[in-house]
Amino acid sequence: MAVAHPTDVSHAHGGDHGHGHGGGAPTGSIWLRGSWVRAIWVSLLFACVAIGIATLIREALGFGDVYSSEVAATFGLTFWAIGFTVGIGCFDYWWGYLIGRPDWVEEDHSAHGAYSWRDYFKVNTDHKVIGIQYLVLTFIFFLIGGALAEGVRAELAQPGTQIASPGLYNGLFSAHATIMIFLFIIPSFAGLGNFVVPLMLGAQDMAFPRLNALSFWLLMPAGIMFIASFMVTPFDAGWTNYAPLSVQGPLGVTFFAIGVQFAGASSIATAVNFLVTIVTMRAPGMSFWRMPLLVWAQLVTSSLVVLGTPFIAGSQFMVLYDRVMHTGFFEPTKGGDVVLYQHIFWFYSHPAVYIMMLPGFGIISEVLSVHSRKPIFGYKLIAFSTVAIGVLGFTVWAHHMFVSGMSPWLRIPMMATTMLIAVPTGIKIFSWLATIWRGVIHLTAGMLFALGFMFTFVIGGLSGIFLAVLPVDINTSDTYFVVAHIHYVLFGGSVFTIYAGLYHWFPKMTGRMYDERLGRLHFWLTFVSFNVTFLPMHWLGLQGMPRRVADYEPRFGDLNMIISIGGFVLGASTLVFMYNVISSWARGPLAPANPWRALSLEWQVSSPPPIFNFDETPQVVGGPYEYGVPGARHAIVTVHTPEPEVAVPATATLTRGAPERREAILSSMKHILVVANQTVAGDAVIAAVRRRAGTEPVHVTVVVPQGDSGDGWVVDEAAARAAAESRLAQLLAALRAADIAAEGEVVSSDPYEAVLDQVESGHPPSEIIISTLPHTRSGWLRKDLVERVRDRTRLPVEHVVVNVPDPEATGR
Repeated sequence: MAVAHPTDVSHAHGGDHGHGHGGGAPTGSIWLRGSWVRAIWVSLLFACVAIGIATLIREALGFGDVYSSEVAATFGLTFWAIGFTVGIGCFDYWWGYLIGRPDWVEEDHSAHGAYSWRDYFKVNTDHKVIGIQYLVLTFIFFLIGGALAEGVRAELAQPGTQIASPGLYNGLFSAHATIMIFLFIIPSFAGLGNFVVPLMLGAQDMAFPRLNALSFWLLMPAGIMFIASFMVTPFDAGWTNYAPLSVQGPLGVTFFAIGVQFAGASSIATAVNFLVTIVTMRAPGMSFWRMPLLVWAQLVTSSLVVLGTPFIAGSQFMVLYDRVMHTGFFEPTKGGDVVLYQHIFWFYSHPAVYIMMLPGFGIISEVLSVHSRKPIFGYKLIAFSTVAIGVLGFTVWAHHMFVSGMSPWLRIPMMATTMLIAVPTGIKIFSWLATIWRGVIHLTAGMLFALGFMFTFVIGGLSGIFLAVLPVDINTSDTYFVVAHIHYVLFGGSVFTIYAGLYHWFPKMTGRMYDERLGRLHFWLTFVSFNVTFLPMHWLGLQGMPRRVADYEPRFGDLNMIISIGGFVLGASTLVFMYNVISSWARGPLAPANPWRALSLEWQVSSPPPIFNFDETPQVVGGPYEYGVPGARHAIVTVHTPEPEVAVPATATLTRGAPERREAILSSMKHILVVANQTVAGDAVIAAVRRRAGTEPVHVTVVVPQGDSGDGWVVDEAAARAAAESRLAQLLAALRAADIAAEGEVVSSDPYEAVLDQVESGHPPSEIIISTLPHTRSGWLRKDLVERVRDRTRLPVEHVVVNVPDPEATGR
């Protein structure tokens, strides 16, 4: 047993952790066990039986029209989706318990973990597998929703009718928004949270693994319903499904209303799971004030989902009742109230904006702190502001209804609360700026998307403040100004944070490193084309161009052509991301356990993590963001590693191993940078390195700068370089003799630039040792080298003084 950061990259989702695969796995015919084949025939059977029973009931009750397409769609779709979850195997465990099946096992782990790619296509109770299932499915929906958006922009590229009739156009933008909100943004955060949150908490899994699996498989029928509406008549009342359009609309509206129920049920099940997991399954020592900010965000988001989602479910049930049972909730001729629908809908749907934003805020906090190598600024303020946003989110719903005909007295308080909610959001923005201020910023793809988010989200937030002002909102309502605002918030905000999170945790999820060049290309294509697409929409809106209309005045033609071109490039940028993910997952370089040198718990296990995450429950001893704090540690993680049959020194492993294996080993070690010249072979330098190697594995890089000649001495450069190389060789030989992985070089830059080159490299150091002559003889110290390096890098810097008795020393 060893207590250390794991360096063994051989762990994978399929590693053996004492739980054999298939111990209780169902066997038998593919038609009868949980499988896609059973899902198809059982779902169709359930649908046909439901439609048949409904028809028989109508006949028995004496309805003149025995068959009703609305009734058939309502019952058929509902029971088709239930049959799908039954057929795929979501209820097999519980069914075995109820009927007392002889082979039923209480702690059955046969469906836990991915041992091959096929396990990702089955019901699985491993939170990591479910997280990846969510992300893959949601990006499929993202591509479909994006294709619908391209259809919208193709129609709007020029005035007049291009490719779609007004009715089809309404269906395109309605399905686009619905898919992006209910099937991409919200479940994408559920997928990222599923993978990361239990690891961050030090838990083996989510609190309810089988409910977690069910929540994922409920999402797929919802998505199929939204898309299948195009096979009948697509729903065309927008993603808001406003009454009375929804009550009087085509059959596709029923597909929408039932799909929302299953997507909402999936969200509620996931949220309950997160709440119980976060509250009850934190590792020892992890108080609420030691939780990563992503966990705080997921806690508040889950509370919003549980409290708010029943309202949108209720609104769609009432629409179904009006359509199928003719109840008249929203029919003015029957005493109904169409404004009531908007109140019910927006009481969920504005908190839903924060459901789509708060997890992204948590991701940004993680990415910015790790990749700027600084503690998060205002940790408690960010946590409190997250809670404040969650509470205030339920007090602003009616700002969507300023022109709806609602009670005029409600406008002013809603305007005030809308402005007030910008305060906790502003706290986050300024805290993030303070976090990266004077940080050692590493511009990885994830960091670029985090910085891009801060730019685009601030624009979206500022336009939101404009829309909070009652006179401005009245004049810009239902114009493209609102379209620009919502996309700067949800694409420039939510989607940018999803990309940042995916790039950040991609090595942990897949065990592979992505192509950084393609990641940066993806960012710049996305960032530029996004702004080209949506920034001009502010101007169109202010000039009066209405949204949700398939045609427009010719004077808006030029800007719409520019917007459409930007939209096409934005769509193409997604293909760069997809190629990077697929190719890197298949054949990218092996990822070390902790490529970003992060402190939170998910980075203290192998990449990808073991099946049950931790060999022993971690002990949390500090905060998760103490970067640059000497001796800081978030948690003690115990890793059980078998004793090797033949002990091979680390230096031998590094020499003989494959390049990928060598890189993985080096990346998992603590990286020490030694900067010295005349004193590089001093005993004090060797002792300083050996002290660190005695507590944990280290990888040492030695840099001997030759670009600073000190105080104007005239030297023989060739002779000085040869002497420096000789001293460097002495140090490397001494370190390797002590079984310390070490490498070094003589460089022509000055010492300060040499340090920055290493810090900004692909494998930056976590600690620096600078060795000099005494102050009276050191040109480096007279130029405040140590203080300048500390201030710039914010890394621990040890100053080692070696008094070399050399009368011709150049002061270094």
